[in-house]
Amino acid sequence: MKTRLIIAAALAGWSVHASAQDFNGPSVGVQAGWNRTDVRLPAGGKEIPGVDQSKDAFVAGAFLGYDYEVAPHVVLGAQAEFNLAASDGFGVAGSAGALRADPRYAFDLTARAGYLATPKTLIYVRGGYSNTRVRTTISTNSTRISSSDNRDGWMVGGGAERMITDHVSARIEYRYADLGEGSNKFDRHQILVGAAYRF
Repeated sequence: MKTRLIIAAALAGWSVHASAQDFNGPSVGVQAGWNRTDVRLPAGGKEIPGVDQSKDAFVAGAFLGYDYEVAPHVVLGAQAEFNLAASDGFGVAGSAGALRADPRYAFDLTARAGYLATPKTLIYVRGGYSNTRVRTTISTNSTRISSSDNRDGWMVGGGAERMITDHVSARIEYRYADLGEGSNKFDRHQILVGAAYRF
């Protein structure tokens, strides 16, 4: 009888330990969802007005991550990602020409802190560095000038991730990025769903 109790306790302990490993180690994944960009840019010249617009678009990308359970139920992690949005350009036309801005791609370097609501469900917050590459084009009757710039800023967000097999998890996340202020306002809102393979 005592031997059976010892074996049962050992198996229970192993099961809890195995579940705790779900959010430990490296992962790679993909994500997609909704992207909204709110921009306010200064005038492109005497006869070209500034931009004050919002644009919704589809966004998709890939990420690399690493998580570690630093204490019971507490997980810390880091993530690097690259995203592209479709048809997210914006612009305005004036009497003498037009100004157009087109975000080319974005990447984020973030950290996250999460709580294991169950052994397979992680609730987390995220924050860190965000960057978007934007090409701006000013066109007039006689000239066309284009330039590309990096917009650097910060990002915050949060979400939930759930293990659906031994190595595959699914997540949903909201995030906000601030990439410009005042007359150069450039804000980004996203709702993303993703899947990760955990090694």
